[in-house]
Amino acid sequence: MIRVSRFQPAWWLRNRHLQTIVPNLFRPRPDIHVTRERIELPDGDFVDADWVGRRSSGPIVVLLHGLEGNIESRYAGWMLKRLDESGYRPVLLNFRSCSGEVNRKPNSYHSGHTADFDHFVRLVHEREPGVRMAAIGYSLGGNALLKWLGENGRQDLVETGIAASVPFRLAECSEAVNEGLSRIYQKHLMGRMKATAIAKQDLIRAAGHDPEIHSLKTFRDFDEALTAPLHGFASADDYYDRCSSIRFLESICTPTLVIHAKDDPFMRETTPPTEDEISDFVEVELSEHGGHVGFVSGRWPWKPRYFLEERMFEHLAQHFPLARGTQAVA
Repeated sequence: MIRVSRFQPAWWLRNRHLQTIVPNLFRPRPDIHVTRERIELPDGDFVDADWVGRRSSGPIVVLLHGLEGNIESRYAGWMLKRLDESGYRPVLLNFRSCSGEVNRKPNSYHSGHTADFDHFVRLVHEREPGVRMAAIGYSLGGNALLKWLGENGRQDLVETGIAASVPFRLAECSEAVNEGLSRIYQKHLMGRMKATAIAKQDLIRAAGHDPEIHSLKTFRDFDEALTAPLHGFASADDYYDRCSSIRFLESICTPTLVIHAKDDPFMRETTPPTEDEISDFVEVELSEHGGHVGFVSGRWPWKPRYFLEERMFEHLAQHFPLARGTQAVA
């Protein structure tokens, strides 16, 4: 089902770039207690899971961050804090090379890389039989989560999923972020992506690839030179086609909420799905404003409200309460 979101942007923060930048750059980072767990992967690489809080049991909510995100990302940190305070057991699964240490293999992560998340949730269920689990994905992490849910159909590992600001159509989004002011975000993220690639240049060369990393300017450049060849895709277009979550939405059989703004500067108004592209288990809420992982409301600048977190908690209360018959308290 696709419906209009009830989100109303703060009158002082209606511009899509302000909605994107202010909460993700100027919101103070939360004070949280983190325990890091290193997860060894079947291919000999690793990912780090950041568990927040001190609970050793209870329902788990797994967060998947966006491109080049980590525990320092405001959207992730604050959601983890609120989940912990509400009684959940939250954990951020860092994608490869995003936890502060470069991974061991020449390949890293991308918008459709679901194997590490799949390994993590199965590992947790193996060591805690019967544990209840939900998942939240932001941007690139949201695309990966939706793809995984579609790939696994009637799975019983994750009870519900939530995805925000998802680049459903990767080729379209790679074009949109290379236009106008959106190129600022691309330049910033490309700097971080290239720095990681340079740190792994010997590994990449050993794998038979030697692109001129410094010359890469756009996401498409990066995906053509690195993402595609290092992850088994024929080209950037092949990667975009095979990993765009839009292809997997109609196969999802898990209650899933998608939150999206039409003015997202990383995308176009045509990026979100249509009714015939989603299954009956998927609810898409569209708003005219909200930017990219923004969705800030509130009457006064000194007292903002973060709608994204509030809406996510509402969904969890309905589909993933702390105990059967109870509701979460945000």
